[in-house]
Amino acid sequence: MRTKIPREALLMLTLVLLAGNSAVFLLLAREEPAHVLTVSFLDVGQGDAILIEGPTGIELLIDGGKDRSVLRELPRVMGPLDRTIVAVLATHPDADHIGGLPDVLARYRVGTVLLPARGTDTPQALRFAEAISREQGAQGVLANAGLRLHLGGGAYADVLYPEEDAGSLRETNDASVMVRVVYGETEFLLTGDAPEWAEDRVVARYGDRLRSDVLKAGHHGSRTSTGEALLDAADPETVVVSAGRENPYGHPHEDVLSRVRASGAAVLSTIDLGTIVFTTDGTNLTTRSLDPGAH
Repeated sequence: MRTKIPREALLMLTLVLLAGNSAVFLLLAREEPAHVLTVSFLDVGQGDAILIEGPTGIELLIDGGKDRSVLRELPRVMGPLDRTIVAVLATHPDADHIGGLPDVLARYRVGTVLLPARGTDTPQALRFAEAISREQGAQGVLANAGLRLHLGGGAYADVLYPEEDAGSLRETNDASVMVRVVYGETEFLLTGDAPEWAEDRVVARYGDRLRSDVLKAGHHGSRTSTGEALLDAADPETVVVSAGRENPYGHPHEDVLSRVRASGAAVLSTIDLGTIVFTTDGTNLTTRSLDPGAH
């Protein structure tokens, strides 16, 4: 059985193989395309949830936080009547990244679910798997390096990590999916909870091709991520920390904040600003908070 995504919202969703690399083409139609890319770091407490809306209206949700908080934030950036998300990507199966995704799948029609290669059998992971099985017509795709998601209007998201050996890695964080989003001259580097050694592996492979205007601090600002090598290669203007206020882990760690400041980048945190929204026309980049002073 298949659930049809409304034709007026979704024109085409295909998987193609190009030059040995998988690419997912995600094309949505809007009556009046905004011709801007929006990347919203949602305030979901101690967790990650990032909504990307391409220039033609394609929406990609990366992670969903630990609970239903994501359902509070999504309508604020998508609009209350939008109930279609073309693709959902889970960077890894930790509770603070996938805990809210079953609720997303229950409320929104999702065409593609991009999955990490390194799984687990925690209650949250099993609940997520059950939710995917109920999403009739959704396609499941492994998010390995080489996958490109076309977001419309020339924007795209490249999966940089992990490689195909991810299933054999010891920890779920070790296989956390890293994604680089590009629109024109503007780039965002999103590293999930990948540890510093995995960052170094990506730096060794891509070098200065990692340069990005915005870098999401790895693992919510844990001291074991966002190393100097990544900061040097990405050379971001802004580093975003997605974490909860007074969280028990001490995120973001002062060592990370010191490294970021030494790199010359500014630090923005959902702890202080709530949901943080970046908008770019491919050249100019603007930033705003939906909840200035909320915390």
